[in-house]
Amino acid sequence: MRRPVGVAGPITNFWIMFSTGSWADRTALHEAASQGRALQLKQLIESGASVNMVTVDNITPLHEACIQARPNCARLLLEAGAQVDIRTIHGSTPLCNACAAGSLECAQLLLEYGATVNPSLTALTASPLHEACIQGNAEVVRLMITSGAKLEAFDVHFGPPLHIASVKGHVECVKELLIAGANVNSVNFHETSLHHAARAHMVDMIELLVEFGANVYASDSLGKKPLDYTTPASPSYACLQFYESNPLNLQQLCRIVLRRMLGTKASEVMDQLNISRRIYDYLQFSG
Repeated sequence: MRRPVGVAGPITNFWIMFSTGSWADRTALHEAASQGRALQLKQLIESGASVNMVTVDNITPLHEACIQARPNCARLLLEAGAQVDIRTIHGSTPLCNACAAGSLECAQLLLEYGATVNPSLTALTASPLHEACIQGNAEVVRLMITSGAKLEAFDVHFGPPLHIASVKGHVECVKELLIAGANVNSVNFHETSLHHAARAHMVDMIELLVEFGANVYASDSLGKKPLDYTTPASPSYACLQFYESNPLNLQQLCRIVLRRMLGTKASEVMDQLNISRRIYDYLQFSG
């Protein structure tokens, strides 16, 4: 089970009780939202049930709808005035829940209602982008990025989103982050994403990271390179050994330098360049 994503202290809890006027155990509204019973939910709302009713863990019906990926129920709650950025006792917002569930529809809906893409992080808080990377839905990751998610938001456990996507082995999510301008050589406890890919023996991810400029000679806190975490004679070992022995060619290096200079604006700038489709696809790693 994933660790809690945030924390709320006594003052925050009091504020939530004061602002919503409700503090109760799990209600029929929570159950209907969780189980996707939209008709019952609508009837409860029309009968006067508070859409911001919270449990002792500060979980609202909107949280429940997003945790279970129930966009129809989430819409009913938001239309009735549900607080879009309310946090659980652990700091999780409905958008965090929607991303953790891999629900593109819920995430889009919450953003339409003004959900915060970059909520404040604490020692127990993962961002919506981190949650999307953990879950592995590339479409949700792309949505968070285009909505302004911070690519280098640092979680004290996971590091930046690129690291957790690498640890979980979600290659498409890693690619989305790198294309958007994430730092391929960012470190967390002295480890890079390439260390994670090597440890997991994921050749396709190793190749992707190196093509984006990952340093094959990077050392972790133990002084080990990514190659040191592979098994001799394995495909991942052969792959990294090849990259150590054969530096990238000038064409590849030019692509890396160009994208590094443009940073998070790379895709936006390239869309405005008058270049051939073949060159464009090469620069965007889509050719």
